[in-house]
Amino acid sequence: MSSLMRWQSKTAALMAIAITTGAVTPLFTFTPAQAQFNLNQSRTVTIPANVTLPVTYEKEKVIVNPGERLPLTLRIANDIIDSNRNVLIPARTEVVGELEPVNLDSGYYNDNKKQGVRFVARELVFSSGRRQQISANSRTISETERISQGTDTGRVLTDAAIGAGAATVISLLTGNKKIEVLEPVGGAAAGALASILLRKKQADVFVLRPEDDLDITLLSNLVLSR
Repeated sequence: MSSLMRWQSKTAALMAIAITTGAVTPLFTFTPAQAQFNLNQSRTVTIPANVTLPVTYEKEKVIVNPGERLPLTLRIANDIIDSNRNVLIPARTEVVGELEPVNLDSGYYNDNKKQGVRFVARELVFSSGRRQQISANSRTISETERISQGTDTGRVLTDAAIGAGAATVISLLTGNKKIEVLEPVGGAAAGALASILLRKKQADVFVLRPEDDLDITLLSNLVLSR
């Protein structure tokens, strides 16, 4: 009887390990990753750090000035599923965050800092209204496009969402007063930009293509309720 009980206990333990550490390979990742299911707590699934999630946006491009911060809400591009076809994150789930400047120079004291920009994800918002914190970044983009006085900006501005700083730059340089901005820029900031542009007569802006540039990579495990 004692031997039978030990066998049952060992079998139960092995089953518990299989359940809590059992892993599947999600179908959404660009590199191998695992989604782990934890049944000891309120049924959850964990998507581990370094997994990349594809995103999309309502516009083809987002244009911002170097150094400009811009609140932005992207969406998950398609259903995030595991190998058993379970939907972990539905397509169109909102990814709330902001575009933030990145200093690419190692030296701290530098008047001509080389800058980049990246998207920082803060929160997922599901269609039900449920909110889930997330820690994830896009890659850093450093390539810019130059806007000059007299430049035909039609190609750049087509189907673009534009930050206030970039809109002010483009408007001052090209005379285009009908540029729609994502948020207004203060008078003092606009005046400072105008002073700079009158001297330089050109400016460089970041032109981001969300589906190519803003896919987010998890910085830490993402634990989701099932």
